[in-house]
Amino acid sequence: EVAQENKFCLNEQLKKTTEMVPAKEQPIHEQLTLSGKVEYNENDLVAFKSLLSGVVDQVRFELGDYVTQGQVLAVVKSNDVLDMIQQKRSYQNQIDLTQKQLKTKKELLNDGLASQPEVTEMEHELQSSQIEIDKINATLKMYRAIGNGQFQILAPKNGYIVQKNISTGQSITSDSSENLFSISNLKQVWVMVNIYANNLQYIKNGDAVKVRTMAYPDRIYSGKIDKIYNVFDEDEHVLKARVVLENQDLNLMPGLSADIIIDKKNVLNNAFAIPNKAKIFENNKQYVVVYKNDCAMEIKKITEIAENEEFTFVSEKFQPNDQVITRNALIIYEELNK
Repeated sequence: EVAQENKFCLNEQLKKTTEMVPAKEQPIHEQLTLSGKVEYNENDLVAFKSLLSGVVDQVRFELGDYVTQGQVLAVVKSNDVLDMIQQKRSYQNQIDLTQKQLKTKKELLNDGLASQPEVTEMEHELQSSQIEIDKINATLKMYRAIGNGQFQILAPKNGYIVQKNISTGQSITSDSSENLFSISNLKQVWVMVNIYANNLQYIKNGDAVKVRTMAYPDRIYSGKIDKIYNVFDEDEHVLKARVVLENQDLNLMPGLSADIIIDKKNVLNNAFAIPNKAKIFENNKQYVVVYKNDCAMEIKKITEIAENEEFTFVSEKFQPNDQVITRNALIIYEELNK
């Protein structure tokens, strides 16, 4: 410890931009920093597969576009829609007929001229036809026939186009497993965290975490571990955990790499906590500038016990009114060292 009092005083101009905080003793919290990636909220993602076969005539959207429910996204040439409308008509006729027959059967049952199994079988027939009609209706809701064997594909919900596999001239089939496009609102995203086996002991469901992306390193998002997937990922040799984050400003783009910072629960004991931005490095040693008043400052060497995102915990002790300089520390350090 080198006391260099009265040699250098803070002038008014330098003092305006200098910042300092009291040196305080507090519980030592170690932190883990885990890697992860921003992904879509799969509970909100709607993936559109073609239920019809045809040829794409027009595509009216780009990847990243915001679309609204019912908006025309593409035009496709196909006879499938007309076939479906005819199928629906046929099922409807079937239902009308079965309902009449069922009414008659029930009357006969009351008179003892028909059996309960016969009535039950008819009720099942009616139910199956209704299920088929509901399926066709759900499909037709996403398409609109516009004549000449053409139909429009309509957006099933509001959101952003986050995947696109459709282009003009492309043949589409109803048995393809590939999504033509996917829509998500992106207002809430998932951060998938990689947990190696040796860190599992520190991570529990509900733990508070801080998330920082490579794209916006100064922006910290607060969240919590929402789910731990107890399935080992063979490719990456990790378990995955999920953090759900609000994304109102849409800065959390799926695909971004992220750091996930978690406080370890084990508190080692107490020590003085130095904000990381107060540290000065020279010759592999660490120092801080201690402020007592404008003309009484000193350089103090520090010895690190533990560190987290915000603080370095040190073995040195500080006086009750000591403050450490967090802004302009290097300038003042150099002046005191002259």
